[in-house]
Amino acid sequence: MGQERLFRFPVFKLPTSQALKSVAIYLAGALYSLGFWSMIDAAIYSKTVNASIVHVTFVDWIPFVCSTMGMIIVNSIDKSQLIQSDGGFSGMGGGMMWQARIVLFVGFSLLAIGISGAFLVLILKFLIKGFNEMPTLGMGLENVGANLSVMFSCIVLWVVQNMEDDYNYSLAL
Repeated sequence: MGQERLFRFPVFKLPTSQALKSVAIYLAGALYSLGFWSMIDAAIYSKTVNASIVHVTFVDWIPFVCSTMGMIIVNSIDKSQLIQSDGGFSGMGGGMMWQARIVLFVGFSLLAIGISGAFLVLILKFLIKGFNEMPTLGMGLENVGANLSVMFSCIVLWVVQNMEDDYNYSLAL
């Protein structure tokens, strides 16, 4: 095996048509907007229709904010910065590759904090305190669904942004 690669066997290659990329980007946006609307719906239901004593507060929004920040960070990283070889850890600040990897790790950590925080709010706020009836429990489930939707949106956008074009032209002289 003459090439340097991460896996022993080549991983499947996704088709790279421009129309597929556009559809996937719109899908990522739709998934994010579905998650955001789910959180808004839970907050509106909590303040207007909900007859129980449990309401959506700022604590319920913290996981969604963490997931959103993680999504922004993960999709802001340029893949070429992750795979370049800059001679290892050079100097006090480190190489650009290591900086990009650390920032990417922080982004994925924020996504994980958002998902786990949503499940934690569901368990601690709704299930343990005995609010197992569906209209009230639905607010906690919408929180979990919103964070999962943001995570899937991030995954779709990351894959689409980092698909290699077959027809890349270098205009550098």
